[in-house]
Amino acid sequence: MTFSRRRILAAAGASLALPALAQAPSGQTIRIGSTLALTGPLSATALTHKLVGEIYMEQLNKRGGLLGRPVQWIVKDDQSKPDLARTLYEQLVTSDKVDLLMGPYATGAILSAMAVAQRYNKVLVHHTFGIPSLAKYDMQFPAWSLGPKPEETVPATLLDALASTRKPPKTIAVVTSKFPSVHFLSLGMREVAKKRGLKEVLFLEWDFGNRDFGPIAARVKDAKPDLLFIGDIGLEGNMLLDAMKKIDYAPPLHFHLYPAPGPMIKSPEGDKALSVTIFEEHPPFTNSGTAAEFVKVFDERAAAANLPYAHVEVQAAASYTAWQILEAGVRGANSLDDRKIADFLKKNKVDTIQGRLRFNGPNNYGDDLMKIKQVQGGLWKVVWPTSFAAPGATLQVQ
Repeated sequence: MTFSRRRILAAAGASLALPALAQAPSGQTIRIGSTLALTGPLSATALTHKLVGEIYMEQLNKRGGLLGRPVQWIVKDDQSKPDLARTLYEQLVTSDKVDLLMGPYATGAILSAMAVAQRYNKVLVHHTFGIPSLAKYDMQFPAWSLGPKPEETVPATLLDALASTRKPPKTIAVVTSKFPSVHFLSLGMREVAKKRGLKEVLFLEWDFGNRDFGPIAARVKDAKPDLLFIGDIGLEGNMLLDAMKKIDYAPPLHFHLYPAPGPMIKSPEGDKALSVTIFEEHPPFTNSGTAAEFVKVFDERAAAANLPYAHVEVQAAASYTAWQILEAGVRGANSLDDRKIADFLKKNKVDTIQGRLRFNGPNNYGDDLMKIKQVQGGLWKVVWPTSFAAPGATLQVQ
C-alpha cells in the first residue's frame, strides 16, 4: 500500500487532535517502564530516545495524562546489552510493578523485552525493531515502519532512488556489522542488488563493537565500488569513513543503514551520505501542528542538552511515534488492560507524525514508509520519493 503526500499530511494533521488545555490529572500515577542504552555503543542514539520520552511525558500530563491520571516514565540503563535489558524488564514487571511497558532502543534489546512482555502478557510498543519476521508475539506493536519484508523493500527503495540519477551504480560493495537488524538488511541488499543486475565486488562483516576499520577501508578502496552499502549502527559508519580518509579514499556513493545522525552530518566525510528515514525536520512532514510543535520543543531541548544533532530525524520521530501508539491504545481501549489495548490497536489505525499506521499485517506490521535521505548543507534531507523531498532538494551524486 502506497501513501500519497496528501494522505500522510492529512493523517499527521489529525494526530492527537486534543484540546490544548485539559483538566489537571489526578489520582494514582500510571507508571510506564522501559530501558534505553544510555551507556555503551548505542548510547549516541539512545540519548535521543530519552529526550523524546521526557518531552512526551510533559506533553501528555499537560493534556490531562491517561484516563485522567498522571503518568510517570521509569527508564533504566541497559548499557547496550540485550541480556541486561531482559533482566531489567523482569524487574520493571515483577518488582517495580509498572502498569505499562515501552520498548527499548535497538533490535537485540527489543527482542529481549518482547520475551518478557510475552511471559507476562504485557503490550510492548517499540520504535526501532529491524527484523519483523522475529516479532512473533501478538501484543507487540512497531513504530519503525519497515513493513513486513524490509529485506526486500528497503533495498529496492534505495536502488529506485539511485536509478533516477544520471549515473546509476553498476557495482556494489556491502560491508556490515553483525548486529542483528543491520546484518539482516545488508544480506537483503545483496539479494536485491543481484536481482537488479549490480555486480557485487566486495562483501565483508565485522563484529559489533569493532573499532578497527583500517583493514575494511583498505579492502573497500581496492574493490572500487560505485556504491558502498554500509550496514552500520551508531558510530560505526563514522569510524569507517575516518579510516578511508586516512588512506586517501572516498567512495562515490555511500549508504548508511542506521548511523548516529549528528556525528554523520558533522563529519566532512559524511557529506552526501545516504540513509533511510520516516520523518525529517522539513516540509511536508512539518506541515501538521503536532509535528511542528514537537520539532520546536525538541530542537530547543536537544540544543540545551548538547546533543550531536539538535533536530528531529528518523530516530526521534520513531520514538515519538511509539509514544503516540501507546497513548492511542490506552485511550481507545479506555483501559490499562493490556489485552484490551492490543485488541484496539489491531482493529484501528493510529494517526502519528509519520502518517496513519495500521497493525493488521504479518506480525502486526503495516506498510513500508521508509524514504531515502541525504546529508546536504549540514542537514539530513529527504530526497526520495520526490513527493516527500525537502524544498529544493534532489538526490546528489558525484
